[in-house]
Amino acid sequence: MAAGAGITGADQAPILTVTLNPALDLSTSAEQVVPDIKLRCEAPAVDPGGGGINVSRAISRIGGRSTALVALGGGTGTQLGRLLNEAGLPVLRINAPGDTRQSLSVTDRTTEKQFRFVLPGPEWAAADVADALDAVAAAAVPGSIVVLSGSNPPGVPDDFVLRLCARLRGRPVRLLMDSSGAALALAARGKVRLAVLRMDDAEAEGLAGRKLPERRDTADFASALVAAGAAQTVVIARGADGNIAAGPDGRWHVEAHRVPIVSKIGAGDSFVAGYALAIARGRGIAEALGLGAACASATCMMPGTGLCRPDDVMRLYQERVVTPI
Repeated sequence: MAAGAGITGADQAPILTVTLNPALDLSTSAEQVVPDIKLRCEAPAVDPGGGGINVSRAISRIGGRSTALVALGGGTGTQLGRLLNEAGLPVLRINAPGDTRQSLSVTDRTTEKQFRFVLPGPEWAAADVADALDAVAAAAVPGSIVVLSGSNPPGVPDDFVLRLCARLRGRPVRLLMDSSGAALALAARGKVRLAVLRMDDAEAEGLAGRKLPERRDTADFASALVAAGAAQTVVIARGADGNIAAGPDGRWHVEAHRVPIVSKIGAGDSFVAGYALAIARGRGIAEALGLGAACASATCMMPGTGLCRPDDVMRLYQERVVTPI
């Protein structure tokens, strides 16, 4: 593969990202984060946030195309929608049953530690869930990759992904899921065979019921999930030790790039963006891991809720180290 072809190639399958619980992300800093006193903060940076939105933003930054299906409500939803339009992202809006949430990250400039405050979204009723399923099913065109990334809002059942898979059954659509908690546990039980299931090492150890200290331990667990029918490919992030994937192309490990860590916000979503774009362009696991790792590391170099710069992604992608395991 020519250097950078995974980023700049023109042909790709359609990508639909789904964000039921978006957030208006505010990021700022204070001299120190301490209790009981007023903390004088810098003027905040404001970005549209939420798992699927971040995936779409990162895909756009590296030259890909996607459509973001987003549930928006109230004045905050209006502001978030305006930011998405200003970013030039194609958006399919569905109505949320209440005000879109906000999230706040504050960096302590003395310690360089980052504090993240995440508010819940509005409560969904059964009718809202049914409307969302209808909207995703209508937007998932044949041949597309549908990315479910991020948390569900209150009231959305843990088996939403199972219901969606039932709606999409028989269609040539690939579903990539990056979630957590009970929704992840259901998917991991092999109730439905996803195209890609991604999780981090802590989530993997929780599902496995044991520590996974070595790369081979992680690869064995990923392979077991594939064999159990959870997904065609399982990707597990090991933090500073990179990412491991098991699937039809074998078992692979990609090194994490050694970059200055400014903020980790959006790094996981950026990984998903690079991975999804690579498979949308017909690349295999090894190349998808390489592009995902480059996007994640490039995002770690950005402050607050900023995402990857294309020049950083290109450079890191060319430096990728992907090996079979």
